[in-house]
Amino acid sequence: MEVLVFTHPEAGTQIVKGTVEPGESVSQAACRELAEESGIAGSSCARDLGTWEECPRGQVWHFREMEISRELPDSWSHFTTDGGGHWFQFWWHPLDLPAPATCHFVFVGALGFLRAQLASLSSTPEHGRIAGAA
Repeated sequence: MEVLVFTHPEAGTQIVKGTVEPGESVSQAACRELAEESGIAGSSCARDLGTWEECPRGQVWHFREMEISRELPDSWSHFTTDGGGHWFQFWWHPLDLPAPATCHFVFVGALGFLRAQLASLSSTPEHGRIAGAA
């Protein structure tokens, strides 16, 4: 199983995530954030992967497996206007490997949570790709 990660030029390796805006569902926020940060438009939420309430920053993260209607490359770049504009470098990280060395400690914890959640789900395929949290 792989998860979509990216390198933020000022903040290290991260996963796609963001804030649920007023009037938005978690699923809507996950789709919006995926499009804004990675350029992947037209996604939908395939399933709920759990809620991480022990985030070190006191935040609550809702993980969603995203369904994408097209094949995605193994890596790509996307320019986002978030935070004044940045080029993000995306790739698929195998969840059975440790977090990348450049990963911020919060995202190391998030990847650990996601790994544990997927291990507890009996319907998780051995191979697949996951993108998105809100």
